[in-house]
Amino acid sequence: MAQVEIYTKAFCPYCARALRLLGDKGVVVDETDITMDRAKREEMIGRAKGRTTVPQIFIDGQHVGGCDDLVALERAGKLDPMLAA
Repeated sequence: MAQVEIYTKAFCPYCARALRLLGDKGVVVDETDITMDRAKREEMIGRAKGRTTVPQIFIDGQHVGGCDDLVALERAGKLDPMLAA
């Protein structure tokens, strides 16, 4: 199974939705809460090429975007192959 990393914030409904989608697939997620961690927030922005919204999701180190991007991959049938890698 692929390594999945997600940057989140407390009380973020998009973060919860992304985590639920991945959890329903049985994916173990490495979650980093940036709510009170400026250094981790800066790390996320750098890795996400300037994107500042949460969640930001990475599969095997590849930036796939946020919640809407993750859902779009799922709807297009592309998420499962990425997770199986």
